[in-house]
Amino acid sequence: MTLRDSPDDLKKKLNLETSRINWHDLQVYYARGHVVKVSPELDLLDVAAELAADNTARFEQWMAAGQVGEVAPDLARHWYQENTELWAVVIAPWVLVQDRSGHVLH
Repeated sequence: MTLRDSPDDLKKKLNLETSRINWHDLQVYYARGHVVKVSPELDLLDVAAELAADNTARFEQWMAAGQVGEVAPDLARHWYQENTELWAVVIAPWVLVQDRSGHVLH
């Protein structure tokens, strides 16, 4: 991804890098504090594109609204017990995850 990529081109590239992953496979990243939870009402690709573009103002809005942020310990335990399958995309060093199961805890 480069700064010359249009927003649509960037989202197309990110879409190709988005996949499902089980929470157990993300434990190393969670332990390092590199996992970012994205609420299901947001488009994961939009959030990833804004992170790649370093749009701090937008991220602050999402964080203030509780739509983007760290994974709370209770939620991490729940996901671990269930080995929840999440949608994920990497914007190094961050791994953005989204639970689309409909059984979302906050």
